Amino acid sequence: MKDAVFVSPDDIRSAFSAAMSAMYRTEVPAYGTLMDLVADVNAATLGADPVLRQRLEATDSLDRISEERHGAIRLGTPAELSMMRRVFAVMGMFPVGYYDLSTAGVPVHSTAFRPVGAEALSRNPFRVFTSLLRIDLIDDEMLRAEAERILSARRIFSDAAVELTAKAELEGGLGGADADRFVAEILETFRWHDRACVSPEMYHRLHQAHRLIADVVSFKGPHINHLTPRTLDIDAVQAGMPARGIAPKAVVEGPPSRRCPILLRQTSFKALDEPVSFQSADGGWSAGSHTARFGEIEERGIALTPKGRALYDRLLDETRKIVRPTADGSNAADYVAALSKTFEHFPDTWEGIRAAGLGYFTYSVARRAELPGKVGVSDFGRLVAEGVVRFDPIVYEDFLPVSAAGIFQSNLGDEAAQDFVASPNQQRFEADLGAAVLDEFAHYAAIEKASIDKCIRHLNGQRVTEQASQE
Repeated sequence: MKDAVFVSPDDIRSAFSAAMSAMYRTEVPAYGTLMDLVADVNAATLGADPVLRQRLEATDSLDRISEERHGAIRLGTPAELSMMRRVFAVMGMFPVGYYDLSTAGVPVHSTAFRPVGAEALSRNPFRVFTSLLRIDLIDDEMLRAEAERILSARRIFSDAAVELTAKAELEGGLGGADADRFVAEILETFRWHDRACVSPEMYHRLHQAHRLIADVVSFKGPHINHLTPRTLDIDAVQAGMPARGIAPKAVVEGPPSRRCPILLRQTSFKALDEPVSFQSADGGWSAGSHTARFGEIEERGIALTPKGRALYDRLLDETRKIVRPTADGSNAADYVAALSKTFEHFPDTWEGIRAAGLGYFTYSVARRAELPGKVGVSDFGRLVAEGVVRFDPIVYEDFLPVSAAGIFQSNLGDEAAQDFVASPNQQRFEADLGAAVLDEFAHYAAIEKASIDKCIRHLNGQRVTEQASQE
């Protein structure tokens, strides 16, 4: 719309993230306790590590830490996934990466909706890990058909939410009043509902197939099942939860504790057993319970290159061949010990990670230098070694399927009547989504290359300026 004044997608995303956090704090009071603990740990970590504080300040990451969140939802149909893509686009969030959780026995595949530009991430890095139920993986043909029928009858978006999304697409954005309505209407999609849309008998059948199937199919909407703040020391949060009255899961998912964090580490408090009502045959309601929502915490490290990710995956696989962590935590100490030992093969200095080509970095000019000739990419290693150019790790903004499955299983239980085998199908997922997902490796590589090109332009510009001043 010509000359219209629109609210920026970044501001809509920030408003929605804040509204979601406030709603979840009300629905799950332990989340508020968790937020307070994370704030205390982050403050203590920054106070004890001036180098970390300086690096975060240099990369414009410090201010975003306290606001950083990711949420997770589970959808039931391709139509829900496609519409959710349109909704998140209004907030400046786009699908990044494809995750097949069936590799870990969970019948979903997923993507992460998130901002992708450096400025947008700095404004508000809200992400939503979004999973689509793989109904095709349910062996019981009759149960599969009934689940499809139940899901086809529900409408998770209000009419106003659909209309406002279409308006934003048609006109190129939303004005202030419409943006406020949009946030309020979309928030309802994520709200908890304590009345199931199935009978106790159907719930039991779905639950027997897999708890996650019961969670997706049995309710009128995809309630947010966790919100996750970012911590700078996840081990301190893990150790501090019991003193705040929170029971943590036994094992932190992801890589072991390191001087130079890589990828993503996650832990959580145990899922709540919440009262719900089920539809009775006589039209009444019967009391029951459901376990789905929990609190999660994450610590983010450097984004790894394909070579680095292959090494990470191999070391994790080797660890799990020695000890596979159980949901009840009975072998947690053995698993942590094996993980720490195995990952001794992964370099634990930033220079070691960079030199081995295992991680992505941004580069910036640190000081002026005597330049004998025009600078090219081939000169870059020397300039880094001489301290002319500094390098900083690029934060991993995405997720890990094995870790996500580990969180699910710790909270929902890893017992199931059906064994789900690995069944990746990115092509089908993208068809259901209505768009291709962004390749995370190509995205991080482009960020790194852009920073190198900027350094080269700066240094060559400096050289030209110096030559001109000498003439």
